[in-house]
Amino acid sequence: MTTAALEPRAGRRCHHVLNSLHATSYFAPELGKELGALGITHPKAVNFAVRSAALGPVGAGAVTATFYSYKHELVARHVPAVWAIASPEDVLAARARAVDSALRRLLGEDRVTSPEMAEAARLALRATQACSRSARPLYSAHADLPVPEEPHLAYFHATTLLREHRGDGHLAVLMAAGLDGLDAVVTHTATGKGMTPKWVFTTRGWSQEDWEAASGRLRERGLLEDSGDLTPEGVALREEIESETDRLDQAPYEHLGAEGVAQLTELGAEFARAAVAAGAFPADLIGKG
Repeated sequence: MTTAALEPRAGRRCHHVLNSLHATSYFAPELGKELGALGITHPKAVNFAVRSAALGPVGAGAVTATFYSYKHELVARHVPAVWAIASPEDVLAARARAVDSALRRLLGEDRVTSPEMAEAARLALRATQACSRSARPLYSAHADLPVPEEPHLAYFHATTLLREHRGDGHLAVLMAAGLDGLDAVVTHTATGKGMTPKWVFTTRGWSQEDWEAASGRLRERGLLEDSGDLTPEGVALREEIESETDRLDQAPYEHLGAEGVAQLTELGAEFARAAVAAGAFPADLIGKG
């Protein structure tokens, strides 16, 4: 029997819907509640702790390097101090409790316990079997964690693995393109698909002055218009970056196969739509500002 070929952007589309569900955790009030119970109360400390906990009690340098788009001075204000408050193991357990509660709230009990959720978890975990650890620190650290038994938590675990696998590869592509963390953010925002400057300043630690300096560098390279929009060269560079990221991230989706990817994308999109409809994200999160 002939197996259908995977469409060029099928893996990217699948990743985007899976990542949308994963990203709900960063805005869930349940996360702040669970970390707050451990003594981690600052929102930025919560973010740094939950995403880096799989790496162990690392310092600010490791977090800045692996997160890429955050200002180092912001990271250093919270890391490694956060590990004196709670251990990475306790943080990971708190995240699991928060994700469990948040998904039940956003998706409803029927979806969380549905055959569709179990199937999505099965497919997503199968895709992760072809992920590579090479030069992928955040993926590799999370791959060492056990797979949860409950399907909705197993699904979240798999979305985390696939998110960090693509993300780690994406950073290598950004570096090759000569875009540092803030340059990458500015160009992504200019596409209309990234965070608004307001949220960049709120979450990443950059200032308006930093943003203007990066914009100036990008204008000098011919990538950004005075209006803040991408030039044709900028548009082409962003597409090259995404295409190369697709290439580095194709193995999990090729392993799953075209039929499996299509099914996982459909299931994941339904879950993501439900979460968005339930108010999972701030209304002003995405856009040019």
